[in-house]
Amino acid sequence: MAANARPWYHAGIRAVAAVALCAVLAADHGLRAHALGSQQEEKTVSHHAAGTFDVKLTPQQPEAAMADTGISRMLLEKQFHGDLEGTSLGQMLAFGGPAKGSGGYVAIERVTGALGGRTGSFALQHSGTMRPGALQLSIAVVPDSGTGDLAGLAGSMSFVIEGGKHSYTFEYTLPGGK
Repeated sequence: MAANARPWYHAGIRAVAAVALCAVLAADHGLRAHALGSQQEEKTVSHHAAGTFDVKLTPQQPEAAMADTGISRMLLEKQFHGDLEGTSLGQMLAFGGPAKGSGGYVAIERVTGALGGRTGSFALQHSGTMRPGALQLSIAVVPDSGTGDLAGLAGSMSFVIEGGKHSYTFEYTLPGGK
């Protein structure tokens, strides 16, 4: 194996280990879900939220081992307005390809505030890829991350960026008719 390929080899091993850990956690979750299956399921109600948000990205220094990989890390801060009123803090990892306008990112952010008049917090997980003229983005509520009145929250969010303005739509459910 070429000397310059070793970091990618070790990254591959770490990726396989991460996938294996996810499989173990998923299997454990499946067992717990089966054990709880006899309990009565709560009614869920679907909701739609929309509004705008302001975002601030603050570049962070890469760890020494990551300095020459092309992967950047940023702190993420947002202020949401509209049906979701609140703030979020998170981190983003991104990679820009050699072609202008191509790249990908992943992020996790913790949102705190009021959604449809209910207060609490929840986490959003992002995965996005882009190339000139095309963006694929998935933003989902992390399961079981809701707190307060937002406990049991599930759903997905979409972003639109036009003319430098950011807006969102959020399709979500809450248990118990909330």
